Amino acid sequence: MSILINCINLNKKYMNKVALEEITLKFESGKIYGVLGPNGSGKTTLMKIIADLHKQSSGEITVCGNKPSHETRSKVAYMPTENFVYGWMKVKDSLAFYNDMYADFDMNKALDLMTFMELDLNQKVSSLSTGQRARLKISLTICRDAEVIMLDEPLNGLDPISRTKIKECIIEQFDENSVMIVSTHLVTEIEQILDEVIFLGNGRLVLQGRAEDLRFERGKSIEDIYREVFAHA
Repeated sequence: MSILINCINLNKKYMNKVALEEITLKFESGKIYGVLGPNGSGKTTLMKIIADLHKQSSGEITVCGNKPSHETRSKVAYMPTENFVYGWMKVKDSLAFYNDMYADFDMNKALDLMTFMELDLNQKVSSLSTGQRARLKISLTICRDAEVIMLDEPLNGLDPISRTKIKECIIEQFDENSVMIVSTHLVTEIEQILDEVIFLGNGRLVLQGRAEDLRFERGKSIEDIYREVFAHA
């Protein structure tokens, strides 16, 4: 295992609002990390700094050995909460678009995933359900051969079938040479696939550790620990 992301005393402010405060974390290859916390806890801000979409106010961060930059962007596949696939496209057009955009996009894997995700290549993106769009978004992201894969709230607002499909996709497609970071507040849905958990609250690091160790030490599920930690959030 190697350290792919290293954050040291990371801070981020928007005007007078503190989004992240003194965050020190390491993310290793071969692991799936859950960044857990209520809405507004700093999860998305952390991901956007890693993806070089936002700059930290202070502190240090390296991604694959370098400061976030145009160079590291090619090594990071980030799925935001926002829709990023054009509605006028057909599903097959979105695959072709990503294939043109990213040299590391695996079209054969993407075509296989469309079958697994039960997505029609000839269907227009605008006619997809919320769950189908989420399945398409995660497929496009995971089909990049990136060292860092980040999924921001991938299960939010989805039907049970789509949630199951997405969790199965994460497990089956995860590459041990990469690191995957999943942010969510839906802990019950995701905790069984997580190797490490990071609890963020009001921009601060509240708790972190191996999921298995935390369950053993506290005699509780990650969901129960989450409820305990954020009971008054």
